[in-house]
Amino acid sequence: MKKHVFWAIIGTVFFVMILVFSGFGESEFDKADMVYHVTLANPDLYKNDVFTDSFTIQKGEYIFRFVPNGDSPNMLSITLTGNSFTFSEDFELEGTIHETGISVYYTWDYIGEKRLLIQEDQELDIRIDPHGDIQGPVSLDIIKSKN
Repeated sequence: MKKHVFWAIIGTVFFVMILVFSGFGESEFDKADMVYHVTLANPDLYKNDVFTDSFTIQKGEYIFRFVPNGDSPNMLSITLTGNSFTFSEDFELEGTIHETGISVYYTWDYIGEKRLLIQEDQELDIRIDPHGDIQGPVSLDIIKSKN
């Protein structure tokens, strides 16, 4: 009986290792190139309670990726403008509760349209408005699909 338990444990460990090394759970964007990154954790980054910047972007499909926590702004309004592209979205912070039996914790994400389709290379202006909540930290990436 003990041999069966031993082999079951070895088989489970082997199976988990295969899943980890084969990229189980990766999305098409996990291997993408980051074209823009900002961590808004310092109120000095905002001018009149709004963060602005500009960057160059190439034609292609992109996605927003956020790294928020429970102290992040409840709403982030993001506007991108360029020669031939305009995007505006109000992202709302959403917490998801997880109960493991011995603990309870939250994960956080912003809900809203996260995909962008850029038709031509251009300079984009980005405007991030946290609606007065400039104390809460959040990171934002714009990443490009390799497809």
